[in-house]
Amino acid sequence: QVQLVESGGGLVQPGGSLRLSCTTSGFSFSSYAMSWYRQAPGKERELVARISSAGGILNYADSVKGRFTISRDNDKGTVYLQMNSLKPEDTAVYYCNARWSIRGREYWGQGTQVTVSS
Repeated sequence: QVQLVESGGGLVQPGGSLRLSCTTSGFSFSSYAMSWYRQAPGKERELVARISSAGGILNYADSVKGRFTISRDNDKGTVYLQMNSLKPEDTAVYYCNARWSIRGREYWGQGTQVTVSS
């Protein structure tokens, strides 16, 4: 059974930091590119950051460059998102995504709420 479980969300003040984790099981984690998406109320889901299967290629949305860092531990089957200098506009539900494009396989986590507010 495929599982992606996000954790680490919560309420933080502007300028603060959070570290999200996505722990996975049930699929070959090291074969999948991993991403973090987010969806704010009334907005479409957007890509925040992506890391290639081996971890050598990183992509970030312009809005988070220099503040967020994605990383992965293939031994633990876990992907992380370190979020620094958080802004109110970062408030959203954050989702973990696994994708193996060649095989047409894709999985999603259930999401974790991040709220940035004073």
